[in-house]
Amino acid sequence: MGVLIAVEGLDGAGKRTLIDGLITELSAKGLRAGSLAFPQYGRSIHADLAAEALRGGHGDLAGSINAMAIMFALDRADARAEVSNLLDANDIVILDRWVASNAAYSAARAEQDADGEIVGWVGDLEFGRLALPVPELTVLIDPGDDVAAERARRRGELDAARALDAYERDGGLQRRTGAVYRELAERDWHGRWWTYRSDDDRPALLTLCAEILAG
Repeated sequence: MGVLIAVEGLDGAGKRTLIDGLITELSAKGLRAGSLAFPQYGRSIHADLAAEALRGGHGDLAGSINAMAIMFALDRADARAEVSNLLDANDIVILDRWVASNAAYSAARAEQDADGEIVGWVGDLEFGRLALPVPELTVLIDPGDDVAAERARRRGELDAARALDAYERDGGLQRRTGAVYRELAERDWHGRWWTYRSDDDRPALLTLCAEILAG
């Protein structure tokens, strides 16, 4: 059974770039490494409905914090077997977002902190009722809220398919989400967390991955 690592952060934080780099470097060391990204747009009906809601569809769905959180939770539940198969086939599996993203964004929408009711509810729903696996490490990419927002804006301008949705356009929501993410990291919410701020941290992260793999 492989090691499960989740990479979290705001839109534009650089999650995909970091994950692709880690996969390349781990593979070069002879390790079997796989990855999976969430939400699974184009692959999961729950993710697609949530995306459509964030762009004005499905009536008042996007207005309900809990309803949207459930849609994203069910997207992950849809992939439970795929994640399990990846863990069976690889030494390490890196997820581009996992349960903590739901906790951070839901708390930010509710204007709660990491000790608020909705963070506990998300953890109970996804790790408890839906029995999703808890990562052995969660990496929070934190280049700063303004840097992430500017990257997300430029990405949306260059690629119409990645135009900003309602969450991404709300700068206040993004800043609150960043704050909750940092609180979750400080608390080691549902497992060990590690914060990545720049590419200078990459060697330390690779060393940490090796230590986890070694047990």
